[in-house]
Amino acid sequence: MDTTEISVNKKSVKDLLKTGSISKFVIPDYQRPYNWSEDEITTLFDDLWEATLDSINNPESNKTFFLGSIVTFYNKEKNEQEIIDGQQRITTLFLLLRAIYTNLSKNEQKSEEEENFINEISPCLWMKAKLTNKYYYDQILIDSRTIISDEEINNPNEVLKEILKTGKVEEGATDNYSKNYIKLKELFESKSKTQAMKMYHFIYYLLNNAILLPITTNDEDTALTIFSTLNDRGLPLSDADIFKAKIYNHLSRSGTSDEKLKKFVTDWKKLEINAKEVFKEGIQQLFYYYMFYLRATRNDDKTTTPGLRNYFKDEKYASLYDENLINKLEEILNFWLVINNRIELEGETWSSEIEILEILDCLKNYPNEFWKYPVIIYYLTYKNNKEFNEDFLKFLRRFYTFLVVKYIQMPTINAVKGDILKLDIKIISNKKPTFDEMNYIESEEFRNALITPHYKIVRMLLLLLAYNNENQKKLLPEKWEIEHIFPQSWNDNYINMPINTLKEKIEHLGNKLPFEKKLNIKASNNYFRKKKDEYKNSKIEIVKAMSENEYDDWVTNNIDARDKEIVKEIQNTLISWIASYEIDKKIEIQNQPTEEELKQIEEFRKKGFI
Repeated sequence: MDTTEISVNKKSVKDLLKTGSISKFVIPDYQRPYNWSEDEITTLFDDLWEATLDSINNPESNKTFFLGSIVTFYNKEKNEQEIIDGQQRITTLFLLLRAIYTNLSKNEQKSEEEENFINEISPCLWMKAKLTNKYYYDQILIDSRTIISDEEINNPNEVLKEILKTGKVEEGATDNYSKNYIKLKELFESKSKTQAMKMYHFIYYLLNNAILLPITTNDEDTALTIFSTLNDRGLPLSDADIFKAKIYNHLSRSGTSDEKLKKFVTDWKKLEINAKEVFKEGIQQLFYYYMFYLRATRNDDKTTTPGLRNYFKDEKYASLYDENLINKLEEILNFWLVINNRIELEGETWSSEIEILEILDCLKNYPNEFWKYPVIIYYLTYKNNKEFNEDFLKFLRRFYTFLVVKYIQMPTINAVKGDILKLDIKIISNKKPTFDEMNYIESEEFRNALITPHYKIVRMLLLLLAYNNENQKKLLPEKWEIEHIFPQSWNDNYINMPINTLKEKIEHLGNKLPFEKKLNIKASNNYFRKKKDEYKNSKIEIVKAMSENEYDDWVTNNIDARDKEIVKEIQNTLISWIASYEIDKKIEIQNQPTEEELKQIEEFRKKGFI
């Protein structure tokens, strides 16, 4: 096994770029495209100019200008320096030196300074013949291999090559390489016309006093780790970026046609765009769900969640090379589009069935992420079954019951984590997986716990009550708040009871409703009599029903009465869901073939009858 080596050596711009003639700089395919704008390059130029003027005014100081670190992976097999971090700066330095070279070489009669700096810049841009010292102007020292989307007509990577080779850009070019090169030429020429001698000092300072800190390692993962640790200048390179490159390279090496490669890039970009509309983490989140699906198929119930990149790396990225990967990711994305964006999927009737959508909306308000894994695993495993809608609804209700009970018993992530991972595995082999016994639901302890549940689970319970109302035909609006029927702030002269008792009653479930945010603001801390007018305007039926309440006032005895009513309703609902699920399981078990029948089936299989 090769030892991982890391080297850190401070270098000037000239000394660093010249190493490209020994091992070319490469921007790997998984990197994002060059995206520095005019603002960034102007800032860089101006900062270097100010540092140059300072060095002219204080020649004895010999100050340097630090441009930052460059993280590279030295690929020994290809003799290349893969730029993991710093591609924006190093690419801009190449463009700036090419702009300066173009300006210096335009005159037939050159000054000594011009000749000198042409000779200084050339080895930073091009390969040189060992025997003749002539430069190969078509062999540049940097190569960008970032993956280009199918709809891009001009390949920006080729544009960079042409600029560095010829010093020219196409008329009307709109890519960042061309625009930034033109801007850098303008900035340099503007200074040259008015401050020629200072401009020569600028070139000298850029080549010799502008300093970079290259951090080089012979291990790609080490380089990526270093990058992740150092990077604080924007979006770090994501695991998904690396997965994209791994898949693309695998397809290329396996002889995939150009047409299929372009399709992969197009499909990936579409997936990226759509995923950003659903998840803050974008496409990365799809791989996270996919990882839990794979873990379930492999009976992996370890409670330590592996890092996403390490999980796929440990299996040498084999799962990423599955030809159905993109389809799986699309299925995962479509599922969350229904839940998060409330859209209906063509050909998937479950996505318009109100009872399924209601229970998913309840689950969506669970206090942590662990509810999502069994749900997506169930969907991926059974979505094409004929009875999927009915089975899915019963599973979701049973799963909701399990989560509520577990959280009421112990409101922490660890209370469900192990059970969830085991459930994931059960789902793969059984559409009616078993759950723990639920005798606790019928207990007095559970009834009391429902009166004052942990605040993080109140939304789940209020949604259940809202959707139990037979007049509620639509999902609740996404923006709703918990309404305290008796207000959290009150007039002490109005209530004659101990404050602590009142505070405790106010937080009872019986004193709470789901209420549209705008209406809740209007209702404010008014008392019940005044609030009823706002309740009438609600589109949430359970709230509207409260406006028809015969009481003109709402005090603690009303809260107590409603506590009993809704606790009984929740209890009965959960018990009925369990009963429905368990009856189905018993029927399923009864329909299983006997041991004798299984032996007969195996005999028929051996004889080729089935």
